[in-house]
Amino acid sequence: MLAEQITSLGPALTGYLGSFRSCLGECRLMDHFRTYCRGLLSDLQRKSVEPIALAAGSTVRALQMFLTDRVWDHLRLRDRLQQRVAALHAPVPGVPRAPDDLGVIGLIDETSVAKKGDQTPGVQRQWCGSLGKVENCVVTVHLGYAHGPFKTLLDGELYLPQSWAKDRERCRRAGIPDALPYRPKTAIAVAEVQRALGNGLHFDWLVFDEGYGKDPSFLFALDALGQTWIGEVPKNFRCWPVLPKYQSLRREFASKQVYNVVRWGLPFLSQKWRTVVCPRQTAAPTVWQVKAAPVYLVDHGRPTDRAYWLMVGWNQVTGEYKYFVSNAPPRTSRDLLLHVAFRRAEVEHLFRVGKDEVGLDHFEGRSYVGLLRHMILCQLILLFLAEQTARLNAPQATVPAWPAADSVAVSAAATRGKKTAGPQADGDIPSLPPPPTVDRDSDPTACHDGTDGVLPELALCPLA
Repeated sequence: MLAEQITSLGPALTGYLGSFRSCLGECRLMDHFRTYCRGLLSDLQRKSVEPIALAAGSTVRALQMFLTDRVWDHLRLRDRLQQRVAALHAPVPGVPRAPDDLGVIGLIDETSVAKKGDQTPGVQRQWCGSLGKVENCVVTVHLGYAHGPFKTLLDGELYLPQSWAKDRERCRRAGIPDALPYRPKTAIAVAEVQRALGNGLHFDWLVFDEGYGKDPSFLFALDALGQTWIGEVPKNFRCWPVLPKYQSLRREFASKQVYNVVRWGLPFLSQKWRTVVCPRQTAAPTVWQVKAAPVYLVDHGRPTDRAYWLMVGWNQVTGEYKYFVSNAPPRTSRDLLLHVAFRRAEVEHLFRVGKDEVGLDHFEGRSYVGLLRHMILCQLILLFLAEQTARLNAPQATVPAWPAADSVAVSAAATRGKKTAGPQADGDIPSLPPPPTVDRDSDPTACHDGTDGVLPELALCPLA
């Protein structure tokens, strides 16, 4: 990066954070908000409350209370983040797409953080994907957004294990609401998709791994939301290659594992392997041999009324097989299906950047609200990085201005799950009057703008 590009990030961050002012309330909270967000962008090795406060010259207790106890609307902040993505970064309806444009892809996945002790909300011995083994950890479920090179995290929620949900006294000590029950990860993911649709986002595809794809009820829930999806399934996932002649417990009429369907099913035996090359950003392209055919899924022991895609990918170099199921229309290209399916790896990149650069896994505390707010603020900074990356990679382009929440009425279409149209031209969004000039010496209650004091000492760590 050039020196002037680095210098421009400071004012850009100030304006970006200012667009979320209405979610914070009083001025002192806005100061803490800026301090915490600048800390997440800093070069600190540990991005939790104490290191951020000490580096910024702030009071540790005050910043801790901002994260856990002070009253501000973090849920509204999350909604505003999603509305910003819908308005400024979603494709404009009616504009022709490039041939290689796969559309907007929603990324469903989870991540885990190893934790010691038993006081962090949701912590217990469970599968820890980041370590690849069962360990004492916290698991969170996330929804990501990818369109072309632009990608960010939209949402994240704590997975509350059954052992926690049954011990309500333990939950109360961690600040977990009594109304928050145990929910499987698939139910959390569906709720996140519903919330994103309600905030005006539109997805051309939803993608997920076999941890979610193995549950047919999850697939049918996405069907009910009107979403097109393609997800990986385990090799023992069951379906019918053709509709059974009778509903019977006899073996010849029972559903089959996809492992056997793709090897012995007539729809797969009768077709040849098709070669598909999948490009990757930081490595050589991978070559997959692909077969695909319609199948019928199992819905409460019966075959579904409609057919779904079953696709198998075979990597001849590694000997690996992957199985995918999709509700895409029958005429959908197999190349398109595979390219979309492999975009799921984008969420791993987001988790890596979130943990290595922003401190997504640096939360320290025993407060559920603090954990949720930390995740939301990390998602806010990831969006800032995505926007600035897009701006720096396209010097002639600028990030459109995002108005204050009170100046724009959210359309009724957003509440019906339709995408709210973003600004088409400068005149589509009314311009806001400049903020009044404040004499800080004569008005001790004035809010800091985040550009003075010791905050600039926090070195920004931009995503190049």
